[in-house]
This record gives sequence, C-alpha cells and structure tokens, in this order.
Amino acid sequence: MEEPGEITLLLKAFGSGKPDAMDKLAPLVYEELRRQAHRYLNKERKNHTLQTTGLVHEAYLRLIKQNSVNWQNRAHFFGVTATMMRRILVNYARKRTCEKRGGKNENLPFKDASFVVAEEREIDLIALDEVLDELTLLDEQQSKIVELRYFSGLTIKETAEVLGISPATVKRDWKMAKCWLRAELGLGETR
Repeated sequence: MEEPGEITLLLKAFGSGKPDAMDKLAPLVYEELRRQAHRYLNKERKNHTLQTTGLVHEAYLRLIKQNSVNWQNRAHFFGVTATMMRRILVNYARKRTCEKRGGKNENLPFKDASFVVAEEREIDLIALDEVLDELTLLDEQQSKIVELRYFSGLTIKETAEVLGISPATVKRDWKMAKCWLRAELGLGETR
C-alpha cells in the first residue's frame, strides 16, 4: 500500500481538529485550486465578474469551516472543493439572475438548458445545477462523476479514488451520464 503524501497527512490532521494544518496545507494546494477554479470559470460566460482568485478565496473560506470532515486523500479534498466551487458559482448566478429580473428568480426550464459537455462552450450554471440535481435523483453516482470529471478535472483514476469505485465503473458511468444529459436536453448524438 502506498504511503500517504504530505497533503493527505495534513488533511487528516486538519480533519482531526488541528487548525494549523490548514495553514500548512494552503500553499501546497493553492495552485491546483486555482487551476480548478479556472476550469470552472472557463465554462462560464466571458464577461463573468467573479475571477479565479475570488473563487479560490471563497472556496478556501468555506474549507476552513470544514474541520470535522474525515478527509480520505488528496483526490477527496479536490472533489469536495469542486462541489464547493460549483455551489459558489450557482449561488452567484442565481443572485445575478435575480437582480437582472427585478428580484424575481426565474428558473430556466430543464429542456431549454444549454448544457454541452465540451470545453469550448459556455454553459448556464443554473441550468446545469438543475440538470445535475435531476440526475442525482436518478443516479447519484453518475451525477458525482460528472461533477468531478467535468468541473474539477479529476482523472478517471482520481474520480474512482474519491468515490471508492473502480476506474472501469467511472468510465462506464461517465459515458452513460453524458448520453443521458444530451438526450434529456435534446442535444443529439454524443461524440
């Protein structure tokens, strides 16, 4: 069995109530958090007012409140931060939509969402959140795989580690989830 790395050891220390562990952990994970935030923001509209650094700092503020999490490893940590960043951006988008509509937050119908699993396309995070919530009701594991692979940029192996499943299962569920999402949204054949 592989020895736990420095990040895993610090996560376990932080999870067991040692607050100084987060201070030591931050410099080790900061660049990866920036890459993760950048991937999220690349999928957003071009004139987004939230910047990479702001998203990282907001996620960090939420992370330091997570002192009772039983951190498993580095991949688990980045999986949790992916979820946090997604929630931050969805809340930000909902607030913006609410302000644009004069205080009335109108939900985009599920069928009208512009979700496409493609790096070069922009997406509507509110619609994506609704789509993933719907998928969660049908298959929570597939929804989590979409979140970890698409947003966090975790590899098949890292996603498998976070979820405690085999890489083959991740590959199969990832493919099925993309097909289901495209079919539900009327986006045609998958690549």
